[in-house]
Parts: sequence; structure tokens; C-alpha cells
Amino acid sequence: MSNLSSYRLLTFDVYGTLVDWEGGILAALEPSLAKNNASGKFTRQQLLTAYHEFERAQQTKTPDMLYTEVLATILAPLLSKLGLQPPTADESRAFGESVGKWPAFPDTVAALKRLQKVYKLVVLSNVDRESFSKTNAGSLEGVKFDLVITAQDVGSYKPDLRNFSYMLDAVKREFGVEREQVLQTAQSQFHDHHPAKKAGVKSVWIVRPGATMGNLEENIFDWKFDTLGEMADALEKENK
Repeated sequence: MSNLSSYRLLTFDVYGTLVDWEGGILAALEPSLAKNNASGKFTRQQLLTAYHEFERAQQTKTPDMLYTEVLATILAPLLSKLGLQPPTADESRAFGESVGKWPAFPDTVAALKRLQKVYKLVVLSNVDRESFSKTNAGSLEGVKFDLVITAQDVGSYKPDLRNFSYMLDAVKREFGVEREQVLQTAQSQFHDHHPAKKAGVKSVWIVRPGATMGNLEENIFDWKFDTLGEMADALEKENK
């Protein structure tokens, strides 16, 4: 199928695609940096690259650990790598619980409302149910998703193909939607586009220019837009 409008269902990676994952993490790190008189000492890329390494390693080591606990667990080794003082238990917990406060990108909510006129909207996220619920009630302004699948539901984190198999089984059972009718809509090449291709799912790359985490040398995609709003524009142009 060569047209966006030929598909029936979008599966979203939320954090990084709909929500400013990187900005949220940097804001959550700032209290620890300030405590260590290190605000402005590190570049955005240094902080995010270090964070992503620890997050990926922890998710691989403990695939059934809740995402909030993953964040709380990795704060201490992350600060240690940066040469900073270890966090208190309360600081680690606050870092983990920051997920629900991360902001949506400015175009997200309006674009989702336009896209849901054509597609079923499904979440396929690496967070836990409670964190996503807080995000949905907060920066996503209560946008209605037709199905929510988190790493907590699956027991593994993307790029594990089990997450995609779980999603494909669920959308066929719930909506009668086949693999060929699904578009994985995401920013991260590492978490989404490469495994989606292995799972036989077409994908839309929402680039989010300037994004650091989840990038790979090889970029895989069937459609490419800088923002979700641009994707909605392209869909509406097709349907005129």
C-alpha cells in the first residue's frame, strides 16, 4: 500500500514521538546537576547519551522491571559516570516518577485528533501503565486511544520483538486489523523502526529534528516527517 490513507491503525511510541522524552529527562536531571553545582557543565548530547546507555542496559537486564523503577535505579550509576555525588533515595524516586510530568510536543494533541478521524490509535510504549495514565491525563490532554499496550503488559521492552508480536495479536483480536494494515509511528530507530521491519510492520518516522536518543546509522522508514502535525497534513492532502 503506497498511501497513508490505505492503513487502518497507528501504533505510537509515545515518549520521544508524542512526548518530549529528552526534554523531560533533562529537566528531571536538573535538580541533581544543581545540587552538584554542575548545571551547564555537560552538553545535552553528553547527558542524553549517558542516560540512554544506562536505560538500555537496565531494560535488557531486568525486562520485567517497571519503567519508573528503571529510572530510579539508573540515576545513581548515571551520576557516578558524570563524576557527581550519589542521589538520595528520595531523589532517585522523584527521577523515576517524573515520567508523567514530561511535556507533549506542541503539535501532538491537535495532530492526534486529526489522525483519529481516519485511524485507530494504539499506544505501544516502553513505560508502565501508571506513568502513561498520568501522561495521558496531563500533557496529552485526555486524548482517547483505542488500545494501550505498555512494557508492563508485555513483560519486555522494545526493541524486543515480543512487544510487536503482542501488539499484532491484540489489534487483530480487538479490531480485526491485520499486520499489513498497521503503521508503527515513532521517532526512535533503535526502539521502533528496526524491530518493526523485522516484525513485518510498515513505519512512519517522526524525526523530531535534534533528537539524540534512539538514533542509528541506518534509518529505516516507509514515510518520514519532522513532526506528527506534518503527517496529519499529508494524510489530509491525500484525502482531499
